[in-house]
Amino acid sequence: MRIAIVGLGGVGGYLAAYLDKTENDVVGFARGSHLNAIQKHGIKIKEDTNTFIQNVDAKELDNADGYFDIVLFCVKSYDLMTSYEAISSCIDSRTIILSFSNGVNNANILKDISSSIVVESCIYILSHIEQNGVIRKNGDIFAAILGGNESSCNILKSVFESANLRVRIPSDIRKALYKKYIFISAFACLTAYYDESIVQVCESHILEVKMVLQEIADVAFAQGIDIMDEVQKSIEIAKSLPYDSSTSMHLDYKQGKKMELESLCGYVVKEGDRHLVDTHYMKKIYSALVR
Repeated sequence: MRIAIVGLGGVGGYLAAYLDKTENDVVGFARGSHLNAIQKHGIKIKEDTNTFIQNVDAKELDNADGYFDIVLFCVKSYDLMTSYEAISSCIDSRTIILSFSNGVNNANILKDISSSIVVESCIYILSHIEQNGVIRKNGDIFAAILGGNESSCNILKSVFESANLRVRIPSDIRKALYKKYIFISAFACLTAYYDESIVQVCESHILEVKMVLQEIADVAFAQGIDIMDEVQKSIEIAKSLPYDSSTSMHLDYKQGKKMELESLCGYVVKEGDRHLVDTHYMKKIYSALVR
């Protein structure tokens, strides 16, 4: 199969390097100095117990050509639609597409604009670009979560497992997506809003932490998804993290970069309004962070 991986950051770069070891034809898409480094030296993967270099075929998205059987979008959520548009001429109704971007409505976004087969998905991995061309993965956490079209999920499962990458296909994909989203959404927003680490936010603003988590859980419940147990679980996980652990949105905020504010904060506010759910704390954060 011919596989496109759009975005070669911490997630996409890691997937590209491993999937390129299989019999599949993998093409990665990136830009700038990171792309230049990959084209010259390959993608270097650094794990706790393993380091290797994989010479992945990498190019700019504007140069995408041919046909792709599978497309994995591993870009920031605000780049999802433009990334799809850039590669849309290389796919059709038979193509399987999915997004590992942050958020719980990425599949809906893709279904609205595409005739391709859309699989709902999220991924658990701790990885980042350490320097141009180098992806650093921390710990042994990895799981690609898939749901929706059964045959397409099984195809993807086979592809991932051929690269020794773990896949789960839960019975309730929406609940599985929200279980990840509640933690990421709450602490991305709170760390950026207070300009503090996750643990610092828990120490200094625990009431707000509980309220924001509860608002997200309430929005999910209004959609027919019960993740009430995740409120306390998320707090316990947050408190157990290293003291300086934070979020990518907090880092983007400090560096003055564009943030995934709409997918991680605005979505909760809009869905709260649509379902008549009070999201007072999240609205306050959203208003303060909008640039």
